Amino acid sequence: MTISELLQYCMNKPGAEQSVHSDWKATQIKVSDVLFAMVKEVEGRPVTSLKTSPELADLLRQQHSDVRPSQHLNKAHWSTVYLDGSLPDSQIYYLVDASYQQAMGMLPDETRQQLYALPSRP
Repeated sequence: MTISELLQYCMNKPGAEQSVHSDWKATQIKVSDVLFAMVKEVEGRPVTSLKTSPELADLLRQQHSDVRPSQHLNKAHWSTVYLDGSLPDSQIYYLVDASYQQAMGMLPDETRQQLYALPSRP
């Protein structure tokens, strides 16, 4: 998976907005100012940081050397996943969806309802 493929997938989520975090040289993807993905290169490899439950983060890190604690985010909840590593694309997409749902869960009900009513992006 490439960075552009992942960004396209993330930006198709209702309410997704991207910006650049200049200190970390990373693209942040947020929904209503709640971060759900960060994308950049680490050691010349494409990576994304995604939020999961601490239990899932531990399991993924034990099973895949290409899943590591995120450097700049809460290591219990955020994992950095190498896009060109051992995790299949389908699992990366699942983790993006789960991270997005966690971000949506932090929003007020009214905001969530408004976002779900938005048409999908092409």
